[in-house]
Amino acid sequence: MDIVGTILNVLFVLGCIILIAIVLLQEGKGGGLGSAFGGAGGEAFGHSVGGINRFTAWVAGIVMLIALALALLGSTPAG
Repeated sequence: MDIVGTILNVLFVLGCIILIAIVLLQEGKGGGLGSAFGGAGGEAFGHSVGGINRFTAWVAGIVMLIALALALLGSTPAG
């Protein structure tokens, strides 16, 4: 579990940081933090609002799968 656990932990932390950044940059009903940067957000680069929601769902799903893998690796007896 040493190498696999370390890799999964690093991926989990990076996934969580990316997920936090994506959620903070999304424009909500009140404008959100995305409007602090001019309101263009992903639309300036050709991404639609639906695309960022889909990307958020994919990243959240990957983070959940990594968390499940970490839980399963931690629950198996060593040896």
